[in-house]
Amino acid sequence: MVANDSVKRKVIKSVVRKQKVDLFCIQETKIQVLSDRVVRSLGPGRFLDWKALDTFGSAGGILICWDKRSLELLEWEEGQFSISCRFRNVENGVIWVFTGVYGPFTREERECLWEEIGAIRGIWEELWCLRGDFNIILSQSERSRQGRITSTMRRFAQVVDELGLVDLQMQGEAFTVVQRRLSRPTSNHFPVLLEKSGLRRGPTPFRFENMWFKVERFKDLIRSWWQGMVVRGSASFKLTAKLKELKQKLKVWNREVFGSLECNKDAALQQEKEVREGVVNAYQRLLSESSDWKADIGRLQLNQINLQEARTLELLFSEAKVQAALMDMNGDKAPRPNGFTLAFWKNCWEFVKENILEMFKEFYEQNVFLKSLNNTFFVLLPKKGETEDLRDFRPISLLRGLYKLLAKVLANRLKKVIGKVVSPDQNVFVKGRQILDVSLIANEVIDVWQKMSEKGLIYKLDIKKAYDSINWLFLMKVMQKMGFGPKWLSWMWWCISTTKYSIMVNEVPAGFFSSSKGLRQGDPLSPYLFVMGMEVLSVLIRRVVEGGFISGCNIKRGRGRAVHITHLLFVDDTTIFCEAKNEHLTHLSWILFWFEAASGLRINLAKSEIILVGEVEKEKGELGIRKLTLLNKTLLGKWIWRFTCDKETLWKQVLMVKYGQEDCDWRTKKVVGAFGMGVSKEILKEAGWCWENLVFKVGKGNKIRFWTDHWCEDTVLSQNFPHLFTLAAHREVTIEEMWD
Repeated sequence: MVANDSVKRKVIKSVVRKQKVDLFCIQETKIQVLSDRVVRSLGPGRFLDWKALDTFGSAGGILICWDKRSLELLEWEEGQFSISCRFRNVENGVIWVFTGVYGPFTREERECLWEEIGAIRGIWEELWCLRGDFNIILSQSERSRQGRITSTMRRFAQVVDELGLVDLQMQGEAFTVVQRRLSRPTSNHFPVLLEKSGLRRGPTPFRFENMWFKVERFKDLIRSWWQGMVVRGSASFKLTAKLKELKQKLKVWNREVFGSLECNKDAALQQEKEVREGVVNAYQRLLSESSDWKADIGRLQLNQINLQEARTLELLFSEAKVQAALMDMNGDKAPRPNGFTLAFWKNCWEFVKENILEMFKEFYEQNVFLKSLNNTFFVLLPKKGETEDLRDFRPISLLRGLYKLLAKVLANRLKKVIGKVVSPDQNVFVKGRQILDVSLIANEVIDVWQKMSEKGLIYKLDIKKAYDSINWLFLMKVMQKMGFGPKWLSWMWWCISTTKYSIMVNEVPAGFFSSSKGLRQGDPLSPYLFVMGMEVLSVLIRRVVEGGFISGCNIKRGRGRAVHITHLLFVDDTTIFCEAKNEHLTHLSWILFWFEAASGLRINLAKSEIILVGEVEKEKGELGIRKLTLLNKTLLGKWIWRFTCDKETLWKQVLMVKYGQEDCDWRTKKVVGAFGMGVSKEILKEAGWCWENLVFKVGKGNKIRFWTDHWCEDTVLSQNFPHLFTLAAHREVTIEEMWD
């Protein structure tokens, strides 16, 4: 739209009055410097306020106007391509951010735009509405003549994903005169109205608002309420009762003192009721265990923790560990099912800690807590813009703050021993292991097969609804075989089996049901419990390999020690390597069926694939595995440093046996000729500049070369004293050897 035209200004004013908007934004004002007289001719007279971004040349310009009776401006930021305002709603105190954008036309300037709006996201963390003419499109469906997906579209989609934005779907006309739909709630060809629905579909649950802490003496008010409550009973009952009473006091205070945060209306739709019932029924079925036969894992040999480690897991909870776990948690995440955020517990720790520590003591002594502490909200987040089916949503668990704190303390204990029971084949949730280890090892396997002209198969397997499907009794049996003590097993059983769920549909909880299987995403314990369950699959694969039913790949250098690679696991993604033989496929299918019968975890065929190595067409690329040459020197240097610091990790063993090692085990030998795969080859190429820029701090000195390493201030002795170095009898001597 153009504001530099009296006729168009009248049209704008008519739309503003008719729609009764609280805020409107205009792109391409085409006025170098806007005057107050021109702007006020667009809106509600003396109640209008505004901010503008001047035009650059003959194009561009952004104008944001708002009604001061509805919105209070707190801060604003002006960029090269955007203008952002931080508002507070006068009616209910909610703070949010609005950004108006007029996008550039060149690739270089667009990158400046992405950096600019990314910086805005970094300044403010409140709700954010981003609106404007980006001068690009997000998907093919926004063209009437659909063409190919361009790199510009991919980059736009990447930015939307990285910033956590949601592309709102429009109603009405879909395309402009240039056969492109220009903007998500945006356009410079026709006005776009963004409405917040005033329809409240039922009572919303109580939410503790972190902004209340900004009210003067609010914390003192809570303190007086909390300390004035007298409740008798168990520790967890007293906590629950106090929270219940505090919730009622806060509701009254919010309504009568601070101002109502919710606008209740009595409208309800039958269609929504049916949707809520359907969603609840679907998740009840998903989280209910079947009565099918379960395979027994009693004869499997799993890695175990020792008796001392098992006893350490079951020690009494200390105040220091509980407080450290609490302070390490994010207090500004979504409110818990009881409405209290973790910020509440963190800010009020000094006078609520006594009750919390009593609850921990009660749990330690009795192995239970009040079941209501384990109530969970399922929030359904859309995976994509257009959602038509329940499968298009991703369920995220909102756990009660007290349970999450307890689970965090337990998880902090568990992660100290998880490396003892999880084999090197698993590359996640274990200190010192990373997802990129899988990519590097897989590339080395492919390199060996290609150099030896061997045909191999790579199975990339994905597990369907992994967290939601795992069997509880299976997990208990696994932990028992891994040497965990009876108290720890009781704690774990209570934590996973007492869960009850409600599904949030349009901000209203629907249903209240128990589950009989599955783990919750968002529970600090879930990742560690899941990888212990996946260890059974790893053991099964190793057993059939040892029996000669499936082969992997031997990686070695000459006649030296070999490392045998058969499979790699990353949470619910599994990669298996074997020869290209039908019988190997058959044996693998038996393993997967047996594992499903034992654990409840089923392979997702739609997301799994089999890749043949040795007959892949060149234009398809090397199996779709991204080479790390695309990464910069900094990332490659991290691998070099990891090789130095890691001790017994699987990926390091692979490189050591394949390429050898030198410089007191600091690095591998150089890769020459055609030997070596892209990833490791490029990493080792960068070793030179990395070591040239390293300075050693001398400890024992048994791994630092006296003459050739950089340890003596800003110099290397061989370079500073070349004549002495020439005369030296032992040029590779270490500092420790020279010191003696």
